[in-house]
Amino acid sequence: MGGTLMSKVKYNRIILKLSGEALAGDRGFGINPPVIKDVATEIKDIFEMGVQIGIVVGGGNMWRGVAGQEMGMERAQADYIGMLGTIMNGLALQDNLESLDVPTRVQTSIEMRQIAEPYIRRKAVRHLEKGRVVIFAGGTGNPYFSTDTTAALRAAEIDADAILMAKNGVDGIYSADPRSHKDAVKYDSLTYMDILEKGLKVMDSTASSLSMDNHIPLVVFNLNKPGNIRKVVSGDSIGTTVKEK
Repeated sequence: MGGTLMSKVKYNRIILKLSGEALAGDRGFGINPPVIKDVATEIKDIFEMGVQIGIVVGGGNMWRGVAGQEMGMERAQADYIGMLGTIMNGLALQDNLESLDVPTRVQTSIEMRQIAEPYIRRKAVRHLEKGRVVIFAGGTGNPYFSTDTTAALRAAEIDADAILMAKNGVDGIYSADPRSHKDAVKYDSLTYMDILEKGLKVMDSTASSLSMDNHIPLVVFNLNKPGNIRKVVSGDSIGTTVKEK
């Protein structure tokens, strides 16, 4: 397992939520090798601090449900294709982490025994305790649920101290999209009720409710700035922190 720096760590066990778009980088689609390598290096950094790391990956760089809708595809079918995209991302991330000597296990909510373990909560916790990174792929295994909801669900199941939501180029939660609204105001801290009442598009309402009900703080930050993941787990005030109250 990592080093002896636990005293400097604010969050000892985390769920890191990586969107598919974050792995695509500027390309916007597919897996961008230099980007995924950089992400793996950042994860290794906090792994060496002794942090127990669970990762939930999205699949938007592989497949978007909108594409399925345009084809007239049934929503459930489109969602299943998206889940398979998250598994592809999970395997690519595992390979990059292990090339950096970070022991990693992929667990999938849809059984794929030849390439990954099935998701078993107790086994996942054991991996974390033994100093292995666990990548949770395949979403919840059910259609109609986002990978944000997966992050909230897995965080509750493994008793994580926080969900770290890594954004592609956006350094927190704003009153509107800062890329298209120059007057958007950044929030340093919010409550989950604020998110629901203000209709802020941070995570979907199911994920927000689940996190709120299970008292799990959420930190939204910019993934593209080197060292940011380390800063969040160390308790530095970057990004936006969302709490129950």
